[in-house]
Amino acid sequence: MSSDAVVPADGEREVQESPDGPGPEPSLRLVVVTGMSGAGRSTAANALEDLGWYVVDNLPPTVLPEVCTQAKENGIHRLAVVLDVRTRSFFEQLPTMFTELAAAGTMPEILFLEAADDVIVRRQESVRRPHPLQGDGRLLDGITRERETIATLRAAADLVIDTSSINIHQLSSRVAHAYGDSADDALRVTVVSFGFKNGIPVDADLVVDVRFLPNPHWVPELRPQTGLSAPVRDYVLAQDGADEFLQRLQELLQVTTQGYITEGKRFVTVAIGCTGGKHRSTAMAEEFGRRLRQVGLATKVLHRDVGRE
Repeated sequence: MSSDAVVPADGEREVQESPDGPGPEPSLRLVVVTGMSGAGRSTAANALEDLGWYVVDNLPPTVLPEVCTQAKENGIHRLAVVLDVRTRSFFEQLPTMFTELAAAGTMPEILFLEAADDVIVRRQESVRRPHPLQGDGRLLDGITRERETIATLRAAADLVIDTSSINIHQLSSRVAHAYGDSADDALRVTVVSFGFKNGIPVDADLVVDVRFLPNPHWVPELRPQTGLSAPVRDYVLAQDGADEFLQRLQELLQVTTQGYITEGKRFVTVAIGCTGGKHRSTAMAEEFGRRLRQVGLATKVLHRDVGRE
């Protein structure tokens, strides 16, 4: 942020005029919300709107550069656009669209909503809505076509959120953590605990394994508790290697943080796993999140498998 920029209480950036005349044009932060049909794009868009973003749904990509220009001229500094396979020729136009936006000084961020096939099937069937790429085939055929079509876009995403095992309130909370404050150039970290027996989180940037620690599951008085309870937390953190592991993990994140920011990546998800996601990973994730917040990193801790049998 330049020295003449200020961030008022409402979170939007303003640029003050210098004594020699008007200052630079306010920058526009643009988020492209996309992903799988049924994965929560509408929920994410609503959450952004609640945070004060100007949200446009299903906009033809060819007019996006002009919309960004109009947004700047009308004092809009945070714009979110929902784009998906309903938009004809979207993926053919995407490279040209992004090139035009970059040339105009706006670098789009991509928020990609993901979910497992079986979850999407249940959601689509519950609303009795056909998949946009289903055609005359089965619902799974449409999901497969969509996943293949947007694979490149998913790989380029700045933030991927897997909504398979979270509800709309949890999704809104994750969107608020990522886009709800004014520190545009700061890294935001999400720490997720999970159980390997339930699969690795597909939206993780970094996955670590804490199954080298003794398992509280085999301590009768600790078994019914979770890593959120003080006895389990104290037991896990007192084990040989626990503190050193967290120190090394924090050092690793410190090494990569500046590189992430330089490359325009504002979000990173660190997944910490144990066998079931109830004891060791939960306690370690809580402690890791606490340490990151202590050094000034905006950090949210989630526990994917706590409460799951």
